Amino acid sequence: EGDSGTVVVQTAPGKVVTHRGGTIILPCRYHYDVTAHEPAQIRLKWTKVTEPMSFEDVFVALGTARRAFGVIFPYHPRLGRYTLNFHEAQRACEEQDGILASHDQLHQAWLEGLDWCNAGWLEDGSVQYPISRPREHCGRKDTPGGVRNYGYRHKESERYDAFCFTSNLNGKVYFLKTFRKLSYPEAVQACKNNGAAVAKVGQLYAAWKIQLLDRCEAGWLEDGSIRYPIVNPRARCGGREPGVRNLGFPDKKYKLFGVYCFKKAGEVPPGEPAGRPERV
Repeated sequence: EGDSGTVVVQTAPGKVVTHRGGTIILPCRYHYDVTAHEPAQIRLKWTKVTEPMSFEDVFVALGTARRAFGVIFPYHPRLGRYTLNFHEAQRACEEQDGILASHDQLHQAWLEGLDWCNAGWLEDGSVQYPISRPREHCGRKDTPGGVRNYGYRHKESERYDAFCFTSNLNGKVYFLKTFRKLSYPEAVQACKNNGAAVAKVGQLYAAWKIQLLDRCEAGWLEDGSIRYPIVNPRARCGGREPGVRNLGFPDKKYKLFGVYCFKKAGEVPPGEPAGRPERV
């Protein structure tokens, strides 16, 4: 019940079970005294219990406005674009703290502005890509925007990129301040010395969207790529749109970059917030 006793929420008894990234219906009904509340004043908030007396937001709605939590990230390995069959794409996402995205998740990301001109595997074995700004080299300029679909492809012989989904960030991603630039082996050791590990691609994307991590400094990630997260675009920070910038996969011996580290939730120093999951 609400504080006034005029809003009542009812849920179904028992447990509802799914897998990470899966689709699930959580039964919930509510009713209220219409003489006491306008519909636009009713705020709905789903939370997840992570520890005793510790809660994390999953879904928030106020009237017709709503915000669901989660992040989709396109991925290709050091070998280059269009080098992954379906099974390799599954493994690549898992190695970077994600799973292959569903069509619904990719469609939602497109609605939120995702624009990516390379086709990638989804969890159902289809190959798709989201276009928000139609242009000639991405299916022609005169075609409408949307999620382009190549249909179901051969899982063994055909090769594309991957669209990964992540909803977890059980810890904190941070840029490790060092006195000099690092090679990849030095970056690994620097994070280890700091009680952490080099961050994975999915962890950096989640930190960008969940922690609002904004850092205009390029750093090593676990897969050997160089990236940095931008929430507030500005001059000399890689473009006018928010996002995770990708500088590719340089030779690991180059001492030209910093490093992004990931520290698990139980190991985050007191006073520093751990990340929150964005979508179940």
